[in-house]
Amino acid sequence: MKEKDQFQDIMERENGLNKGLETSQLTMIAIGGAIGTGLFLGSGLAIGTAGPSVIVSYAIGAFIALLLMGCLAEMTVAHPISGSFGAYAERYLNPWAGFTVRYSYWLSLVCAVGTEVTAIAIYMKHWFPTVPGFVWILIFSGLLLYVNATSVNLFGSVEYWFSLIKIVAIVGFIVLAINVIVGGNNTSNIGFQNYTNHGGFYPNGVWGMWIGVFISLFSYLSIEMIAVSAGEAKEPEKAVPIALRSAVVRLILFYLLTLSLMLMIVPWNEASGNESPFVKVMDILHIPGAAGIMNFVVLIAALSAMNSQLYISTRMMFSLSRAGYAPKPFGKLNKKKVPTLALATSAIGIALATIYSVVSPSTALVSMISISSFGAMFAWFMIFVTHFFFRKTWNQIGGRKLPIRMMGYPYLTILGAVLLLAIVLSTWFSPMFKDTLVLGFPWLLLITVAYFIWKKINAKRFAGSVENNKEQSV
Repeated sequence: MKEKDQFQDIMERENGLNKGLETSQLTMIAIGGAIGTGLFLGSGLAIGTAGPSVIVSYAIGAFIALLLMGCLAEMTVAHPISGSFGAYAERYLNPWAGFTVRYSYWLSLVCAVGTEVTAIAIYMKHWFPTVPGFVWILIFSGLLLYVNATSVNLFGSVEYWFSLIKIVAIVGFIVLAINVIVGGNNTSNIGFQNYTNHGGFYPNGVWGMWIGVFISLFSYLSIEMIAVSAGEAKEPEKAVPIALRSAVVRLILFYLLTLSLMLMIVPWNEASGNESPFVKVMDILHIPGAAGIMNFVVLIAALSAMNSQLYISTRMMFSLSRAGYAPKPFGKLNKKKVPTLALATSAIGIALATIYSVVSPSTALVSMISISSFGAMFAWFMIFVTHFFFRKTWNQIGGRKLPIRMMGYPYLTILGAVLLLAIVLSTWFSPMFKDTLVLGFPWLLLITVAYFIWKKINAKRFAGSVENNKEQSV
């Protein structure tokens, strides 16, 4: 079978989206999704869980993310479509895999949108402590829904500038922190000693560090967005490898370096998930107005991540509709070539976050992290599994030479899957994140039952599709 024929049917059914994203915008979309609440607010939760060993936690998480992007980059260059890894799972594994991966990832993003907008409500309390959080949720949600409903070009431009503000702020924070640590402040409370004070480098043991890896993976989630947005890239074969390499390097550098410096300034036992540790640093350094400026930056970070997640969840629902897995209206495009009904459906997370912020504001963030993590990590696990079979099939059919390939195949692909599975299963023994599996397994069972119901209803069309695939494979 010729490799150009392999995805022809999927590419045709997902046709119609506007291919207007530049390489720089693709890079910023990935950074925009991954540098959000996970770094600016979730890092405080990770520090409180792992202590200074959170540096090791994020290093392990970065290694897994690096392996994942190697696998995903190769498949994305081969097939740049909005269905992305959901479509790859459908083709290289089976229709059940494509169905469950798409829906699980979509649900994850919907809940992640809720996580970001919950964080926005927390950040706004810095300036307006008496205003209810749901007010800010509704205001900012309305603005970002407008941006996503207008055009992919407006989305790309807004996301580019959002992400640029974050990058400039993080670089500024790194420069300031280095200056304070090296020569700007000789206070005994600032320095390397904070790595071992208050219980040592592993104050909560290796187990605390290991659970910190789970939080770090939540922080890195959304880096895979490049693969989904490739379906609207101008030159995906050139743009995707460049954007992936740039995003991965920047993310690893930003996360590990900022956390290392932060821990020298803020004692780990003063960090929490109720306030950004970046803002905490500014408070400790007593820089006039700096805390407010940093709070503005982390607000932009959450808006940026939410913006990206709305975009990707909309495209995933669009792909589900075009595959026949969701109602047809979700696959319809407006005059600007935007699937507006899919966008409206993907805003469910905003409603969920609004309810949580009213009913249980103190636990809303942790709850939304737990709920959203399972679907995304299931998708990551399936990316590793799909890549294992993708490479085998690609070699068998004589696929063209790709400009980027995963090194160490199949060993590093398998290692990535094993590490990810071990981390997710570990949450069962963590009271804080046990909901990840408590809610995740029933969801997987529910979506599997839904798939077989769908398959039975669409038995005739499904049988024809399978027969067609067999003919293409000859």
